[in-house]
Amino acid sequence: MTAPLTPPHQPSSNGPWHAPQKWGGPGGPGGPGSGGLAESQGENDRRSDLRRAAVVTALVTVAGIGLGLLWVWLAPRVPLISDGSAVFLSDSEGEEAIGADGTFVLLALAFGALSAALVFWFQRRGGIAIVVGLALGGLFGSLLAWRLGVWLGPSQDVVAHARAVGKGVVFDAPLRLRAKGAALLVWSIGAMAVHLGLTALFGPRDPEPEWGAFPGWSAGGPVPGTGTGPGAPTGGSVPPA
Repeated sequence: MTAPLTPPHQPSSNGPWHAPQKWGGPGGPGGPGSGGLAESQGENDRRSDLRRAAVVTALVTVAGIGLGLLWVWLAPRVPLISDGSAVFLSDSEGEEAIGADGTFVLLALAFGALSAALVFWFQRRGGIAIVVGLALGGLFGSLLAWRLGVWLGPSQDVVAHARAVGKGVVFDAPLRLRAKGAALLVWSIGAMAVHLGLTALFGPRDPEPEWGAFPGWSAGGPVPGTGTGPGAPTGGSVPPA
């Protein structure tokens, strides 16, 4: 005669009315209120990311003032001369016209790398919202720098400027950005590339999963599914309960 496996006053864990182990009641893990808490936390995270992205966009856009001032200061001037009836290039073989675009591109690359490094330093979490804010800020900053440089540079009215300086006097041509389509995107592309590289090298890593012990098996015991261990069918006799 053997003893019963399950006492009469304790329900079996395999019964149809047994509560699941992970159910923690209302609001607990697996409970009725857990979904609402998760959605609320996700909504708060999204709003926080959007706020940070807006701040990044605004700050990077304002940095375009510095790019515009440096462009006016460092860009080579294109010399022009007037004979009284027309305006000509003073040095027809000069490369000053290409130098203005090259100066803007190099400065935009430097500003893109610097802005990406600063954003990564202060916002280690990263995220798509931060990257989008960085890209938009680079585009708006480039537009602001371009317009500011044109405004602060030499006069755009070449005819009036030639008449003002007189015949045979060399004067500077207006500051122009000829390759606008590519030059205005350099800041954004450079910033995203640098930010991606910094995130890949120094960004936070996801924690490694921890493998817990299999329930009911001690360390160093038989591996489940190998056909040995308690409850596994063997050729020997089953000890009495």
